Amino acid sequence: MALALATAALVLMALLWLIALPSLRTVGASAMRALNARVRHLPEPAVADGYDPGRELRAEQRARVLLRSCVNEEEWAMYSELGFLRVWGSLGRAPSAYLVYPHKPILAYDPRSGSVQGEYCVEFPDRTRPYGSSRLPDADDMLAKWMALNADERSLIEQANMHLPGRQIRVTKARRDLVRLACWEREQSAAGSPGLRSADGAHG
Repeated sequence: MALALATAALVLMALLWLIALPSLRTVGASAMRALNARVRHLPEPAVADGYDPGRELRAEQRARVLLRSCVNEEEWAMYSELGFLRVWGSLGRAPSAYLVYPHKPILAYDPRSGSVQGEYCVEFPDRTRPYGSSRLPDADDMLAKWMALNADERSLIEQANMHLPGRQIRVTKARRDLVRLACWEREQSAAGSPGLRSADGAHG
């Protein structure tokens, strides 16, 4: 009895589906037409004329070529292998130095003790038109800081926003990078790379 009722219910559902199918097809077709009409009236995506998705990559490649042409072989190898540059300071009588990262504060430290002294925040916005933005390519940002420190360290330090260590660059990361730098310099010295300067000879 139960099997017969179930069979009858299935047959009834099938009949109802066949009766409703033309209406469903009509409704479905109408909905698709309405959707297509709405899509056709949507505004085009806001894409700047002449936008090139590969522009940022080529800009970084050009920036790296320019950076390499300005720094010496030791500095280029340091940036390529470690991701930062060390710039010797010239203010005061005691040796001083900076670690320069792309798009991060300039990190001041004592090269004799390795103690981190502070962060100097400076920005060099990209004013290139029509795609200027708040960020230069990484290598251009590095070069701008490197040039500013070497050309007029005092003015850069006086105009920058100075913060205590750890505000944007973790002190543990800074110390780890100083250890990496020391190991890297020992390897370079053992390999006979010219131009390495020790902390004691930074001002000599």
